[in-house]
Amino acid sequence: MFDGPDFPKSLDEELFDTWLEEGRDSKIGYNYLLIIWDAFEEKYLPIYIEDKEKSKSYESFGNSVNQETLVAIYDLYSESRIGLWN
Repeated sequence: MFDGPDFPKSLDEELFDTWLEEGRDSKIGYNYLLIIWDAFEEKYLPIYIEDKEKSKSYESFGNSVNQETLVAIYDLYSESRIGLWN
């Protein structure tokens, strides 16, 4: 996943599937998986949220001096990718 010049590194499909399962299995009731790129650690990180509105605080990552950038948002149950700025 995330192969190509627009991404700093590819993401292993098995790891991504594990993140989806962990999010669905959580007792907190998450609905979305945010994929974050950590430039300092040079790796992708999962962040789980209940409400898509909470993703807005992460969407500004790429526009700041922060080391983390939001790469994608996925619905945990349909596994579909959601547009970042819808």
